[in-house]
Amino acid sequence: MIEAIRVDEAVRELRPDFAVLAVTAYGLGNGPSDDRSRGWLAEAAETAPSLDDAKIEAWRAAYRAFGAKPQRTRPSVDALIRRMPLPEINLVVDAYNSVSVRHGLPIGGEDLARYRGAARLVRAAGDEPSDEVLGDPGIGEVIWRDDDGVTCRRWNWRQCVRTRITEGTVDALFLLERLEPLSTDELSAAGDELTTLLRMITPGVRIESRLIR
Repeated sequence: MIEAIRVDEAVRELRPDFAVLAVTAYGLGNGPSDDRSRGWLAEAAETAPSLDDAKIEAWRAAYRAFGAKPQRTRPSVDALIRRMPLPEINLVVDAYNSVSVRHGLPIGGEDLARYRGAARLVRAAGDEPSDEVLGDPGIGEVIWRDDDGVTCRRWNWRQCVRTRITEGTVDALFLLERLEPLSTDELSAAGDELTTLLRMITPGVRIESRLIR
C-alpha cells in the first residue's frame, strides 16, 4: 500500500510545497484512552502553536485556494487547537492527535482493514461515492480517496466513518501533511515522535514510512 500512495498533479499545481509523510503500522494493540494517552494530550495542549501561527495560516490559505471557507470547515489541526482540553478517543488516535497539535500539522489515521486500494490525494470530479457524514465533494475540492470513494473531504477537514481508527484497529495508515513554513525536518521529527508513541502502545508493532512530495 505505502508504495502506491500518490498525490495527483492537480494538487501539486495548487500547492507545490505540499508533502505527505505516510506511516504504516502493522500489529497494533489499540485500546481505550488511558493515563499515558491523557498525558500526551495534556502535554501537547501546553505546547500548541497559536491560532495565528504561520503553519496554521498556511492551511487556511490552501483551503481558500480550492474554494473552501476555512472559517466554516476548518483544517483539522486548526479545529483541534480550538478544542481544549483535547478530546480522548482511543490510544492510537490520542497519539496522533497529540503529535498533530504539538507540531502544528494535520495528521489523518486510517484503518487499513477497511481501506480499498491505494490512498490518493486528488481534486474531486464531484461524483465520487461518499458517506452521509461527509456529504458529496464539490468539483475541484481536494480529497483523499480509495477505490471505494472519499475517505477525507477538503484535504483534511473530515474523515469518513468507514476507515476511522477504532479500538479494534490492528493495521493503520497515518498521513502527516506538510505545507511551508513547516520544514521537512520537522515533518520527519513528527513522524519519529508518532512512531515512538505507537511503540509505547505496542512494543512489537512493525512500522514503515515514505515521504511523498
